Amino acid sequence: MSANGRVLVVDDERSMQEFLEIFFRSEGYDAVTAGDLQSALLMLENDDFDVVITDIQMPGGTGLDLLRSVQRLAPDTVVIMMTAYASTETAIAAMKEGAWDYVTKPFKVDEIRMVVEKALEKKLLSSENRRLKSELRSRVRSRSLIGSSAAIRRVLDFVAQVADNKANVLISGESGTGKEVVARAIHEAGERKERPFVAVNCGAIPENLLESELFGHVKGAFTGAVQNKSGLFEVAGAGTVFLDEIAELSLALQVKLLRVIQERSFRRVGGTQDIRFDARIVTASNRQLQEEVAGGRFREDLYYRLNVIEISLPPLRERRDDIPLLVQHFVEKYTRELDKPVAGVTEAAMGRLCRYGYPGNVRELENVIERAVALCRGDTIDLDVLPPTLQAGTDLPRATRIPAEGVKLGELVDAYERSLLLEALEQAKGVKKRAAQRLGISFRSFRYRWEKLGLEADDEER
Repeated sequence: MSANGRVLVVDDERSMQEFLEIFFRSEGYDAVTAGDLQSALLMLENDDFDVVITDIQMPGGTGLDLLRSVQRLAPDTVVIMMTAYASTETAIAAMKEGAWDYVTKPFKVDEIRMVVEKALEKKLLSSENRRLKSELRSRVRSRSLIGSSAAIRRVLDFVAQVADNKANVLISGESGTGKEVVARAIHEAGERKERPFVAVNCGAIPENLLESELFGHVKGAFTGAVQNKSGLFEVAGAGTVFLDEIAELSLALQVKLLRVIQERSFRRVGGTQDIRFDARIVTASNRQLQEEVAGGRFREDLYYRLNVIEISLPPLRERRDDIPLLVQHFVEKYTRELDKPVAGVTEAAMGRLCRYGYPGNVRELENVIERAVALCRGDTIDLDVLPPTLQAGTDLPRATRIPAEGVKLGELVDAYERSLLLEALEQAKGVKKRAAQRLGISFRSFRYRWEKLGLEADDEER
C-alpha cells in the first residue's frame, strides 16, 4: 500500500480510467479503477480505500448510488464526484448526500491534485479525532487504572495487546484492584467496542436464578416465568460477556458454562432450541483459581478454557507511586460531584495516604477520598478528615537496618503476619470473615494462615 493513500477511480470511459490511474500513481498513490457501479462495489467490499473518485453518470447506477454504498460499506472513505454536467443542482445534491467535493470535466491535473490532497487531510483529521475521542473515553472509563508506575504500565500495555484478540481472558487480582475496569478497557479498545458490554457478578445473584440470568428462560420454565426472557449471553450478541467472581459458580453451573464455551451455543432454561453466540468471554476472580482447582471447588477443564490469556492486577500497595495521581483524580471527581471547593491535600495527609496498606485497594482509596471531601470544611484535605484507621497511623512498617549478626527473615515475616491477623481479628470483633475482608484476602486464606502460624484452631466459619 502506498504511504500517500489508496484511490479508487470509477468512470465508464476507459481513457479517463487510464489517465487518472497513471496520474495518481505518478503522484505516489496506489490507484485502481472500475468501469461501473457493480465492479466498484465489489472492490469496496474486498478492499479499503482512502478516496473514491466517481463519475455521476455510469452503467448500472449513478455516482450518488455509489456514494450511498460507500457510506454504508466504508464510512471513513472520502468521496469526490466528477461530472460533465456542471449544473448547480447536481453539485448541491452530491454535497447534501455527503460527498466531500466535486470537479467538473474537463478538469486540470492541478485541480484534481489539490482536491484529493485536501480530501486525504480531511480523512486523516477525522481518524485522529476518533482516536483521541476513543482514548479520552478509555481514560474516563479506566479511571482506576490511572498511574504511571511500571506495574500499571504493564497492565495497560497488555490490555492494548489483547484487545482485538478473540481468546478468553481471565483477570486476577485482589478485591478493589479494578478488574471490571480492565474488562471494560479491553472491550473499549477492541473491535467489539460498538457492541454491548454485559457484566454480571456471579456471587451477587442467588444460584437458583443465575442460570436464568445468564442464559434466559422460556415461558413456564419455572414458577414465575410468565414470559420468555433473554439471558445475558443473548443480550451481549457479538460483544463482551464479563463474568466477575467466577469462582462463586456452583459445580453444576460450571459444567453448563463449559459446554456453552465449547459449543458456542446455549439453551434458555426450559427451552429446546440451541442459540448461537459470538460474544467474547472475560472472567475475573479475587481467588487463586489454581488453588480452587486443587481443592476440587473449580473444574480444571473450565479453568483452562477461561484462562487462555491471564492479566494479573497488582494491589495498590505494590504501586505506591500512583497514589498521589489517584488521590488528585478522586479529589477532582468528588469536588465536582459534591460541589465542594477542595483544591488538594496537605503534605501530612498525603504522606499518610501514601503509607497506608489499603487492603481494599483502589476502591478503598476512592472511598477514603470521597469521605474526606464530604467532611472537609476548608479548601484542603488534612489528617482530621481521614478515617480513624489512617489517623491512628496504622502505616506499613518501615524498613529497619539489618544488624551485623543478620536476621532470620522467616521469623520476622511470621511475626508481622501474626500481628496483622490478630489486629484484624480484634478490629472485626472476633469475626474471621470480616477480618479476612479487612486484610483483602479470602476466608480460606485467612484460616490457612491462622493455622500455619500455630494460632488457636477454630473450625467455626464466622
